[in-house]
Amino acid sequence: MAGTGEELYRQSKKGDQQAFAELYERYAPALYRYALHLSESPAVAEEITHELFLQLIGPYSGFDEQRGTLEAYLYGAVRNLVRVARRNRIFAQSENQAADDDILGDLIRDQRAAALYAAIRELPPQYRDAVLLCELEEKSYEEAARILGCPIGTVRSRLHRARLLLAARMKAAVVSSPAEQR
Repeated sequence: MAGTGEELYRQSKKGDQQAFAELYERYAPALYRYALHLSESPAVAEEITHELFLQLIGPYSGFDEQRGTLEAYLYGAVRNLVRVARRNRIFAQSENQAADDDILGDLIRDQRAAALYAAIRELPPQYRDAVLLCELEEKSYEEAARILGCPIGTVRSRLHRARLLLAARMKAAVVSSPAEQR
């Protein structure tokens, strides 16, 4: 069974389990990665991905084809669920659990990569979304524009501005790094 996300959604709402499975297989990996980039917690990202699909198949999913594409709805829902998770402190609790479970992973983590992710998180949301979608999720400008609901030129300008901001922040981070001051 193949079709657009919207067609699969309509079929799954009618009880077609195969359509729902295909919908999940098509979108869940990218949505998980997006949630992971936003939350920095595998546990939170996994929980959000599952919660999103439970909501999607439920009677009050909130998706309306008249308002946009399913893909745009799903990415927006992930952003909102990450915000809710942060507000509810689920984010902090799962981070502590993940830190306990993966001490070796924490020791191996590259300092510059951590600084880059911190700088990305500090970007204004419209710039952060452009970076996450185009650079980390490797979406085309056209795909990112569709997901964000804006023109391609806006995605390009946001990405350009985000890169300038990131370069400045990374340069400042390297200059102020304790290792660099020795």
